[in-house]
Amino acid sequence: MNEYIPPTLLAPYSPHYRMSLTVGEHSAAPIRRIARSLLEEWEMRALTEATELALTELLANVVRHVPDRRCTLLILRQQDGVRVEVTDGNPHHPLPLSGLPLDAEHGRGLHLLDAVTDKWGVSPAPGDGKTVWFECH
Repeated sequence: MNEYIPPTLLAPYSPHYRMSLTVGEHSAAPIRRIARSLLEEWEMRALTEATELALTELLANVVRHVPDRRCTLLILRQQDGVRVEVTDGNPHHPLPLSGLPLDAEHGRGLHLLDAVTDKWGVSPAPGDGKTVWFECH
């Protein structure tokens, strides 16, 4: 399900894009293009790099940690930036790992999220799932 509500149909700073999908190894690239397109339309090009990087990390976590790989993506325009939410059915909340060796191939994602976004967090979702979200301003 894809749902884009044009800015003319919503109050100022309310446009959003919602998509329910099953992600795979190569899903991030087309989803980044959607995010980039929305940020361009909303005249928020300066947020593109951070948003794409953080979104890629959230999608990779769904691929790695959610057995059915199903999720819902919400990209929401805010007055001073963008909020991205990825909701899945896995009840386990991600935790940042500490003490990783410099050459570790996994476990750095939440540290990356913290470095490139202004805020991020995890919220319970209906049922047994969770929503991992971030904001860029």
